[in-house]
Amino acid sequence: MVPSFERSVFVNCPFDEEYAPILQALAFCIVYLGFYPRLAPENADNAATRLDRIAKLVRGSKYGIHDLSRCKSRTVDEYARMNMPFELGLDHACRRFGPIPLTSKRILVFEHTRFDYQRALSDISGWDIRAHGGGHEKAVRHLRTWLIAEAGAVPIGAALIQGKYIAFQEWYWERELAAGSSEEDIREYPTTELVRAMHEWKEAGEPV
Repeated sequence: MVPSFERSVFVNCPFDEEYAPILQALAFCIVYLGFYPRLAPENADNAATRLDRIAKLVRGSKYGIHDLSRCKSRTVDEYARMNMPFELGLDHACRRFGPIPLTSKRILVFEHTRFDYQRALSDISGWDIRAHGGGHEKAVRHLRTWLIAEAGAVPIGAALIQGKYIAFQEWYWERELAAGSSEEDIREYPTTELVRAMHEWKEAGEPV
């Protein structure tokens, strides 16, 4: 079942191993506060282009989280990642030029270090950009505060969310190991599968 526009949160970020701890913690925070993270890999329809799939998720989500922390190359001959600012532009255009209910969209932008965005994307100067420093705990604190302010989420404390995330991880690993997965298998499972497990854990009453 496709989540409603009002409860959907589009997450625009890297999908690599290095960023995974931040992405998974953000996804849990979204789920725990009663929303649905929408990720590009969830739509595996090979008949549609990747851009078409992303545009569909953007249009279907009232809330958008955009991480610009990879807009800066770190090694010689490395290219900066432009996908994230491009998708931010799509989301902002939906809000600016789209019909109702797209005009009600809300956007949260992350960066690694404060004011990095001014060098990479000065057009959004004046926006309230949040820096996470590459840490998932800080990212969750920012996201929790934003969802309460912009989406009317229940004001649950960030420390409680972090504690519940640890409890979920323990439950998830025990379940998957009991089902015959190896530790390597679990680490390789896609984030979309992990997100389904988060919803299952929450619906099951947060088992320990």
